[in-house]
Amino acid sequence: MSEVTLGSFPLGPVGAGAAGEPLCIFGTGDLGRSLGQRLLQTGYRVVYGSRRPDSCGPVPQGAQVMSHTDAASAANLVFLCVHRDHYDFLQNMAPYLKGKVLVDLSNNLKKNIYPESNAEFLQRLVPGAAVVKGLNTLSAWALQNGQLQGKQTFICGDSAEAKQAVLEVCTRLGLLVLDRGGVGASRELEDFPLQLFPMWRLPLSIALGLSAAFFLYLLIRDVIYGYVEDGKDISFRIMIALPNKVFPIVSLVMLSLCYLPGVIAAFIQLYRGTKYRRFPDWLDCWMLCRKQIGLLALGFALIHVLYLFILPIRYSARHKFISQVVDEMKKNKTTPFYFDKTIAWGTDSLMGLGVLGFFLYVLLGISSLPSVGATLSWREFNFIQVRTAHICASADFITKVTGDTGVQPNSSHNRKCFYFTGRKHRNLVP
Repeated sequence: MSEVTLGSFPLGPVGAGAAGEPLCIFGTGDLGRSLGQRLLQTGYRVVYGSRRPDSCGPVPQGAQVMSHTDAASAANLVFLCVHRDHYDFLQNMAPYLKGKVLVDLSNNLKKNIYPESNAEFLQRLVPGAAVVKGLNTLSAWALQNGQLQGKQTFICGDSAEAKQAVLEVCTRLGLLVLDRGGVGASRELEDFPLQLFPMWRLPLSIALGLSAAFFLYLLIRDVIYGYVEDGKDISFRIMIALPNKVFPIVSLVMLSLCYLPGVIAAFIQLYRGTKYRRFPDWLDCWMLCRKQIGLLALGFALIHVLYLFILPIRYSARHKFISQVVDEMKKNKTTPFYFDKTIAWGTDSLMGLGVLGFFLYVLLGISSLPSVGATLSWREFNFIQVRTAHICASADFITKVTGDTGVQPNSSHNRKCFYFTGRKHRNLVP
């Protein structure tokens, strides 16, 4: 690329841009209007370049609308908020853009749709300008309504001075800017908005794999084995009862996987005798997706709670309950059901512990949100995410194990009664 001599864009203090030359925006669509509104709120002067200055539609109050040539002549930093298909007019404007900083905000609808990135194509189209790829990961909605403070964005370009000028503006907007190098890295930046939940792929794969494995095991143990061994068809449990056993198991495993990498990392640091060496790639990837793993654990716990409300109203549960009552009345019409206070205490305590565990689960999930975590001190955040997590895991584990084994009734009474533990149905208490 030929040497580019930049204009007099202020590179001094962050606030200097408000009193200096205006910032230019090419494009009056949603993205251009949202960016202009945010720049005006920050204190910058904004001019828009449009093919039809008199009929371009509404623009933010306080901004001016000019022709492309007049707007480019009035500013040294130009934000390009148009699609690549409309870059043709820039070729005729090359003399007006010489020595300017041209910020490309465009993205594509698909990966590898063009042989070169939009920023590289733009640099070849306007060789006299210093092209910087940046702000393309921010949507019009995020610019207009979202909280930009601390939000991460990327820039790349061949001119260090041009990138510094863009960095000054982004910093004043409250953005956290990461420099990815030369303009050749723009293809990677343009692919970022096209990624579909990149940090969720591993957690989702683990969760789905665990769910399938435990469901298959319970299907063989409870349904298939029971049918082969005793000839009982209980396949109706596949829809409600079996998933309700799978959800808490997977939730507890996922919660454990959320905190296990931190323990492994601590042991590695103790073994190495330093904390300034990189972790192995597999551990680094695991630690980066801990939040997603924890949120999935919370999701499985929530589904389990919803299933618990469904259990008593199932046809099979109501039929079993009525049958137990009828059988008891046939045997002895005068004696009421025996009420075991020990079992009542056990079941109520079990359900109370389950409610407490789920409450702590929700507390962990809420505190992990950036908007909530930002209001907490490090000590408060550490207390919730570590101490509370230990109590939550212990409460859920006790509830799960005790709920599956049940509290055995007093054998001296030798009676079968129907009860609901909060985890499953058993013939133990009324």
